Amino acid sequence: MQTIIILDHGSQYTQLIARKVRELNVYCEIHPYNNLPAFDKNVVGVILSGSPYSVNDKDAPKPDLWFKGKLPVLGICYGAQYMVNAFGGKVQRSTAREYGRAILTAIDSTCPLMKDVSIGSQVWASHGDTVETMPDNYKIICSTASVKNAGYKIEGEETYAIQFHPEVHHSVEGKKILENFLVNICHCKQDWTSDNFVATAINELKEKIGNDKVVLGLSGGVDSSVAAILLNEAAGKNLNCIFVDNGLLRKNEFESVLVSYKGMGLNVKGVDAKEMFYTALKGIKDPEAKRRAIGKTFIDVFDREASMIKDVRWLAQGTIYPDVIESISVKGPSATIKSHHNVGGLPDYMKLKIVEPLRSLFKDEVRRVGKVLGLKDELLSRHPFPGPGLAIRILSDVTEEKVRILQEVDSIFIEGLKQNDLYGKVWQAGAMLLPVQSVGVMGDERTYENVVALRAVESVDGMTADWAHLPYTFLAEVSNKIINNVSGVNRVCYDISSKPPATIEWE
Repeated sequence: MQTIIILDHGSQYTQLIARKVRELNVYCEIHPYNNLPAFDKNVVGVILSGSPYSVNDKDAPKPDLWFKGKLPVLGICYGAQYMVNAFGGKVQRSTAREYGRAILTAIDSTCPLMKDVSIGSQVWASHGDTVETMPDNYKIICSTASVKNAGYKIEGEETYAIQFHPEVHHSVEGKKILENFLVNICHCKQDWTSDNFVATAINELKEKIGNDKVVLGLSGGVDSSVAAILLNEAAGKNLNCIFVDNGLLRKNEFESVLVSYKGMGLNVKGVDAKEMFYTALKGIKDPEAKRRAIGKTFIDVFDREASMIKDVRWLAQGTIYPDVIESISVKGPSATIKSHHNVGGLPDYMKLKIVEPLRSLFKDEVRRVGKVLGLKDELLSRHPFPGPGLAIRILSDVTEEKVRILQEVDSIFIEGLKQNDLYGKVWQAGAMLLPVQSVGVMGDERTYENVVALRAVESVDGMTADWAHLPYTFLAEVSNKIINNVSGVNRVCYDISSKPPATIEWE
């Protein structure tokens, strides 16, 4: 399979590059610039990402470009500046820095990278440095009003570079530039499609698993459901699914999801483990400690159930590509924002080999694969739901009563979104139970009860998100219904924070 390698220098846009390449039906992989795999014969090109660093910073990333001149290369922003700085040119702080929209005022239309790109095309710049002088064999291929060396080609090589970001939405013809690189320069066949992925994945799973038994923990979400159907195609009756009720699911979710799974022809066992999780979480308020307690308890429950199945050799997981990327640091150990529930392996005592059929896919690709496999839209359009469940939406210690309150509030909010045709316009939504009480009046009585916050965001992949501008009339109706129907709640707030700086979840 033809592969494009993307060298990550820590840019916030690196995943966007990969998503755009995948949208053009070309397979690609992101790797830290300082931890590249060995290239095999399938690697047909390399893209160098941007970076928050200046090339002149003492600790700036310095990739080994051993492949330059041997394979087609496209440098973007920092990648473009690094190839100038490292090979005899000069990069310095810009007198006229470019941030945001810029216009291409000159284009070399004979250059294959710029084929069919228009003069006057808007691009998105984000750099405080600029290329001051270029090595002798570097030829300018495009300019903006303030940056003469906005793009170049190295003569005698299939090496190209641009100082703007073609991967972002605001670069109007950015996708065309990337397609030119992939098709005109790397000669990619554009055969990375959902149909081809399904056919290839099933064959590879059959070869890998053979007649061994596989156990898979289902969550009710899109990723584990698509993984289950894909594995079912390959392993059939040898696939054993376990769906654990940890007491932290949405209202009635355990029963309804269990029914839907059996309707898909999956071999599923439902396990009621609510009390074990509540006991493990008793008195714990710290978010990371909650995650650890939930993770350990899940492994205990899962190990107990899996050990009842004779001769299991494989553990399947619904790990997807962003899980993998986010667990790898570009420059040494990175700060933990929150631990990931899918990446990190298993305790040694479980003695199972891991299979992750969706490990190479982004979320939108998982949905497309699910559609090819025949999953219903109702399941494929489900909002993401955190692995630790409602525990990290209760901003304090977790009790069964707090879970009950939050389940009721969440149910009213989600059903309201669906009934008002807003669910599909929101990427993720949920409710948070805050660790505060407020004074209220109900009837003629004073109340002192819980405050809840509603959260709804718009996003593409969850890496960045904006708060959803839901209609005031809808929010008023939902707030009124929650206060009148959920005992223990007398105040409703709406979260209008974007990501960044906030995260989607509160913990």
